[in-house]
Formats: sequence, structure tokens, C-alpha cells
Amino acid sequence: MLRVILMLITACTLFGCSNRAIYENIQLHNRQQCAQLPPSQYDDCMEEINKSYDEYEREREESLE
Repeated sequence: MLRVILMLITACTLFGCSNRAIYENIQLHNRQQCAQLPPSQYDDCMEEINKSYDEYEREREESLE
């Protein structure tokens, strides 16, 4: 899993992807991981990772202040 994320980040860096594109690719990967869980864990997993880029960026900026 970490290897896939690192490959995505490297590819986006080389091809000039935006931070938003990187975040969305990681979220896509995370949703695919949630889909592999039993139904009893799926909703919790999706709730945990379901955050828009704007929310993520706002929280990130707040934590840096």
C-alpha cells in the first residue's frame, strides 16, 4: 500500500500534478481499501477517510499555525 502511494506521489511530482490531484488519488486508493473490508467495517472506514480536499487543506493550515 505504501509503495502504491509513493509511486502516485512520484508520478504526480514528475508530471506536475497539483496537491489536490495527489490528495484525490490517495483518497481513491483509500476508498478501494475500504471496499475490501467486511460490510460491518466499511461505513466506519469510509467515514474516517471521507474528507474533501478543502477540508483537509483547512485543517492542515490550522495545524501549521
